[in-house]
Amino acid sequence: MKRAPSKTCKPASKSPAKASSKATAKTPSKPKAPQASATRRSPAKSARPAAKRAPQKLTPTLAAVPPTATKKSQLIALLSSGASMAQMTELTGWLPHTVRGMLSGSLRKRLGLNVQHSLQDGVRVYRIVPAGEEVAQ
Repeated sequence: MKRAPSKTCKPASKSPAKASSKATAKTPSKPKAPQASATRRSPAKSARPAAKRAPQKLTPTLAAVPPTATKKSQLIALLSSGASMAQMTELTGWLPHTVRGMLSGSLRKRLGLNVQHSLQDGVRVYRIVPAGEEVAQ
């Protein structure tokens, strides 16, 4: 059984008379002044006041920072004698998963160091050993 299309359910359409009256009712707008480019913004137009902006950090050059000041070098020095996870997290201020990522990714894979671990009194101790040596467990 097919239904006949209903003539009362047509969508409302705008009449041409209304559309033309709106177009003639508009007044011409003034020409816009050219805007400054986004790269040359003045401080007065910025979204945040200058007092609330975070100060820019100056990155030190490699010559200004001694190589022993990095956390990676401090971690390598600590691992040469053996260290637990608690000691490494205390030294670096990192969470344990970050320290494990540094051991696995940076020290083992990138630098090629032989980082091994052993259990001593129920505590896992990590140590950098020379190539070919094994840590006694």
